[in-house]
Amino acid sequence: QVQLVESGGGLVQAGGSLRLSCVASGSGASIYAMGWYRQAPGKQRELVAVITNSGSTNYADPVKGRFTISRDNAKNTVYLQMNSLKPEDTGVYYCKAALWDSRDLWGQGTQVTVSS
Repeated sequence: QVQLVESGGGLVQAGGSLRLSCVASGSGASIYAMGWYRQAPGKQRELVAVITNSGSTNYADPVKGRFTISRDNAKNTVYLQMNSLKPEDTGVYYCKAALWDSRDLWGQGTQVTVSS
C-alpha cells in the first residue's frame, strides 16, 4: 500500500521561496505520475503541477515560470520548488500519486502561507 507524506510548508513573505517534498512509501513501482494540488480557503482544489515517470511535466498557468516540479524515482519523492511566491499562492498543498491501476492517492496536505 502506497502512502504519501508531504513536508516543507510554512509561512513566507511575498517574493520568497519554499520547497515542498512528498515521499511515497510502499511500492513506488505502482506509481506512474505524481503531482501537486492546492486548495485555498473557500475554493476548489486545483492542479499546480504534475510529473510522470518519464519526466514529462505540466503546470497550471498561474505558476508557470515560478514553480518547478521534479522527481527522484529512486527515492519515490517528488519536489515542488516555489519561487517568487505571491499571497494568492496561499493554501493547503496536497501531493497526489496516480497509480497504474487507475487509483489516486492523496497526502494529508501541508499549509503554505504567503504574507504580503
